[in-house]
Amino acid sequence: MKFLRLPEVVNATGLSRSSLYRLIEDGTFPSSIRIGGRSVAWCDEEVNAWIEERIRNQP
Repeated sequence: MKFLRLPEVVNATGLSRSSLYRLIEDGTFPSSIRIGGRSVAWCDEEVNAWIEERIRNQP
């Protein structure tokens, strides 16, 4: 497991920063993890699972 910072999550998902935070607020995207004073990151496994789920649920 490794941590992904915001630019990496945006790049991996293709989502904008505002869309990403809206999905987090809606509970449909993994929450960030506080890794330091003002630093947050996401678990790469959770982000990849979200991406794979989106691919599987395509019509």
